[in-house]
Amino acid sequence: MWNVRNCVGLAALAAGLIVGAGSSSSASEKGKALYVKHGCWQCHGFVGQGGIAGPALVPNVMPLEAMTNFMRSSNRAMPPYSEAILPNADMKEIHAYLGSVPKPADPKSIPLLSQ
Repeated sequence: MWNVRNCVGLAALAAGLIVGAGSSSSASEKGKALYVKHGCWQCHGFVGQGGIAGPALVPNVMPLEAMTNFMRSSNRAMPPYSEAILPNADMKEIHAYLGSVPKPADPKSIPLLSQ
């Protein structure tokens, strides 16, 4: 049964996840900005967690070469991104950003979820 204590705990959990999602090393800040600029977040979520339109990109980030090949030649729901639209340097930065996203906590380690 839900009560105020559960809601407060859930709000704290959500706040922690949002804060954790926003933190990344300075080395990946450029990649994060490019991820947002090029609209990756619209389908894959702000931290690559996936969404309705796009699959999760993290925590198991595909190798840079595979990601580049897929993005350049996609013929699926995702449109292909030519180098003129998404330069290789930007692709590398975005890949570094995705690689820097921490893995989510094990649900068993979250007290509220183990009640």
